[in-house]
Amino acid sequence: MKGSLIIISFFVLGIVCGVMHWLPDLNALGNVSFWTLCGLLFCVGITVGNNTTMLKTFRNLDPRLMLLPLMTIVGTLSATAIASIGLPHRSLTDCLAIGSGFGYYSLSSIFITQYRGPELGTVALLANIIREVFTLLGAPLLVKYFGPLAPISSGGATTMDTTLPIITRCSGQDFVIVSLFHGFLVDFSVPFLVTFFCTLD
Repeated sequence: MKGSLIIISFFVLGIVCGVMHWLPDLNALGNVSFWTLCGLLFCVGITVGNNTTMLKTFRNLDPRLMLLPLMTIVGTLSATAIASIGLPHRSLTDCLAIGSGFGYYSLSSIFITQYRGPELGTVALLANIIREVFTLLGAPLLVKYFGPLAPISSGGATTMDTTLPIITRCSGQDFVIVSLFHGFLVDFSVPFLVTFFCTLD
């Protein structure tokens, strides 16, 4: 929750600086978003590479639970496609690109801004932050009414980091490995799916 508020604060600060012209136009400095994205992906790669025990623990996972990331991806994209019907001013691919962020707002919003412009990138940022905050606040109710896997699916790509503590507390220690595995795979799918939908007409 604190991390999301910090991200939003920096986003609002950026808007204020842009409106007030306190900083130079970053577009004039070259492809800043692209190089920022490359740096972000490099950091993600380092994090995954340093965690050698994660891949080993995945081997002990129940094979049936390995389908959870796939179901999260299919369910999210299906719901996004249905929601796009009520958004006639947005194309299906725009909506699917936003949905493909799966809560990974920092990465998906940069990609979408790069391909579709800052307006849609802003929508992606807010939509994915809302998904994370919903999971953080709603995890107890999700477990109560839909079972221990519900907050994991709701958390999307965040279940291996920011939402892991609340999932552990509400779903139980038995679901830590499931949550990590789920977050790892959904996280890995974000750049591929977002790019794919952004490049479709």
